[in-house]
Amino acid sequence: MPRYEGVLLDVDGTLVDSNDAHAEAWIRALRGQGIEVSYEEVRSRIGKGGDKMFREVAGIDDDADPRAKAVDQDRARLFLEEFVPGLKGIEGARGLVERMKADGLKVVAASSAKRDELEKLLKIAGVEGMIEEATSSDDAEESKPDPHIVTAALEKAGLAPDRAVMIGDTPYDVEAAGRAGVAVIAVRSGGWDDEGLKGAIAVYDDVADLLANYDESPLGRRAYEG
Repeated sequence: MPRYEGVLLDVDGTLVDSNDAHAEAWIRALRGQGIEVSYEEVRSRIGKGGDKMFREVAGIDDDADPRAKAVDQDRARLFLEEFVPGLKGIEGARGLVERMKADGLKVVAASSAKRDELEKLLKIAGVEGMIEEATSSDDAEESKPDPHIVTAALEKAGLAPDRAVMIGDTPYDVEAAGRAGVAVIAVRSGGWDDEGLKGAIAVYDDVADLLANYDESPLGRRAYEG
């Protein structure tokens, strides 16, 4: 196993149980512009950024269609005002971050959320003030599964790809990190099974499961190969 120096940490679905809320906010915001989409169409794409969501479920070019800005603003308002107050952190989130930091690992948030959303989500997870750096959709030209958010997080943390590992909950985390040359530890708490998380070097039920098995995990076996 490589010796990791830092962890890139997804937030939605990994530290906070928020994926269903994101899906509902998208559906309601799209409906407000006369665009009807199914829950399944949207939920299966949570973890991708808004640019991908517009194109794939609504056929909207977010750079050219004025409805895109209206949907984005309404989705953000709905999520922050109606859903965020009821969200809960996933058990083990703070404990895992504490353990990683005690191990000397740099911990960086690498999220597709907008910056104002990310701040609130980190607070809900109980890890605000514990994350050394954070990247959001505001820091990347393209969202997951493009690798830009991951590469931005690496740059902020001063980490080489082979000295970092990402913890995420969606196939889009696995793909984005893989395209950036970063290994992924996946958790099932976002709603995907092992087949959907194929490509991860290890899969756990959630961050509490990873913490409980930390010593045997890729994080606990931090030693140079050879």
